[in-house]
Amino acid sequence: MIALDASALLAFMFRESGHEQVAEVIEESCLSTVNLAEVLGRFVRDGHNSAAVLTRLQSIAIELVPLSVSHAAFIAEMLPKTQALGLSPGDRACLALAAASLDSHAGFLT
Repeated sequence: MIALDASALLAFMFRESGHEQVAEVIEESCLSTVNLAEVLGRFVRDGHNSAAVLTRLQSIAIELVPLSVSHAAFIAEMLPKTQALGLSPGDRACLALAAASLDSHAGFLT
């Protein structure tokens, strides 16, 4: 499973630079609900209806993963380690999903 962040999905949707790489892995990808909120917010900001965008996203073979309490703890714990890099909560949510998929056999973040 590949954890996408909002910028990767937006590049795919707007056919921006890198969209081809995202298209190659979209069917084996997941997106946190935090990143989903970022994507929907981008469309709402531009005057689009969030429900229509959500319907479009749900037609794409991408797993939408709700944020869990364990994910939230991971996101908080990553703040001091990523602060110098300027990572947003959404960026750290993507890292939480990636870490969970890497360690899923051990039950990490479940």
